[in-house]
Amino acid sequence: MINNIQAPSYKAAKNLNKILQRHLNLDNQYTITNSSTLAQDLTRLNINNKHRLITLDIKDLYVNIPIAEAIDITTTQLLKHNDPEITTQICTLLRKILQQNYFIFQEQVYQPDKWIAMGSPISGTIAEIFLQHIEHIYIRPLTETKHILFYTQYIDDILIIYNTETTDHDHLTQYTNTMHTNLQFNPTLESNGYINFLDLTINRNSTHIETDIY
Repeated sequence: MINNIQAPSYKAAKNLNKILQRHLNLDNQYTITNSSTLAQDLTRLNINNKHRLITLDIKDLYVNIPIAEAIDITTTQLLKHNDPEITTQICTLLRKILQQNYFIFQEQVYQPDKWIAMGSPISGTIAEIFLQHIEHIYIRPLTETKHILFYTQYIDDILIIYNTETTDHDHLTQYTNTMHTNLQFNPTLESNGYINFLDLTINRNSTHIETDIY
């Protein structure tokens, strides 16, 4: 890969990212910002011996986000709280910047036209917009029907507490891997009630969750 800091669009991407974040109003329903907040959320949960822990890792997230689809989703989000002119201006710039994507293979420079660049200041925001859209469609129904007690996502890492009376880890993994053709989710199951996520070790007891620094 080419260091994106040296890319012609780096400063433009950095400034546009600030503009985009000011004009977006994402609900962040499932997004966790740090492990301290996660630990607090987990310790408030009431669980029972039917619940289990699983983590999912999204393989190569950035290079599997299609530019055209990501821009369409971003446009829809912006139009909820901004007028069409501002939305058009932002998305026109966004399209130009996301197309500035280069990598080196066998000493040759290539420019993919489908995926977002790793290392660009705006890529994290676009990935979050894309994932929140997917989660709104596919994850919310599982939480509403109590198949999933708890779901949180940090960039490309996901933690789920699910109910074994209504689902299991195989079904969850199969389901998440059908949410989008580009996304592949790799599961890690709890071991003796323990699982690691971010910098936490999470311990599932019979009625509550305990956490410790990993």
